[in-house]
Amino acid sequence: METEARITGVMVYYYFVCKRKLWYFTHEIQMEQENEAVKMGKVLDESAYGRENKHMDIDQTINIDFIRETNILHEVKKSRKIEEASVWQVKYYLYYLKQRGMEDVTGKIDYPLLKKSKAVELGTEDMKMMETVLKEIQDIKKQSLPAEETRKPICRSCAYFDLCFI
Repeated sequence: METEARITGVMVYYYFVCKRKLWYFTHEIQMEQENEAVKMGKVLDESAYGRENKHMDIDQTINIDFIRETNILHEVKKSRKIEEASVWQVKYYLYYLKQRGMEDVTGKIDYPLLKKSKAVELGTEDMKMMETVLKEIQDIKKQSLPAEETRKPICRSCAYFDLCFI
């Protein structure tokens, strides 16, 4: 897949979190290296599920945290704060794999700090919604400026907060 058309799981996640953040990310304005929440997430990722074969990169497009059990892909998250975005990120992974002929795959979001998990499946309506989401992500990538800022409760902990609001 050509780089310009490629849509990653992170892009789908950001689409549901904040379209402005998505625009920054797709234009290679990345501020997350110094963000404390991101650093904590990386530590959690490195320490949780240590026995698993982690970070399965497929086509430099999706990066599955790990696969355990038969045909269940896992995404590890620190909290449930932005669960809708996490669910759609996993649905994108399932969609992407289905487009490549892997039919019987389901997903699971693991919250090791909460000792909880959430099952994720990709339904027919989800497939239709994903087509719309992917088209809108391509449109956002083509814009010359980011979307207008809209303050949300999660903005305070966002790596892009200073760029958006100060």
